[in-house]
Amino acid sequence: MAKSDSVVCLTVPASPSFARSVRMMAANLAVLCPMNVDEVEDARMAAEEAFVYACATKPASCEIAFSLADDSLAMTFSLGDSLPKEGDESFEQVSFAELLLSAVSDSYKMDWDQHSLHVVKQAGGTHGA
Repeated sequence: MAKSDSVVCLTVPASPSFARSVRMMAANLAVLCPMNVDEVEDARMAAEEAFVYACATKPASCEIAFSLADDSLAMTFSLGDSLPKEGDESFEQVSFAELLLSAVSDSYKMDWDQHSLHVVKQAGGTHGA
């Protein structure tokens, strides 16, 4: 099976205590892309921050689809219905998560129509260099 045909799905409760499971799965899959050590670390951090973002939208659980390609790892996180507003405790978490996602991923995009957050980390990309 080609890597581009590989999708790994993970469903975890939307609780910060599961962040380690999400980031470890991302790191393990990033190695298969193949990414260098810095890129694997960026993928791991991107997964954690995207999970933090997803948790802040208050879903009951978070579904994550990891899509492997020969040169990238794409991660799609399910989002809840609640976008934190300025002044909410989780607003700062979301703002910080967006800042870190812009620094460690090659792209990320929220799709509120689909209630999803899509993050891509490229092998040999411009980030993590």
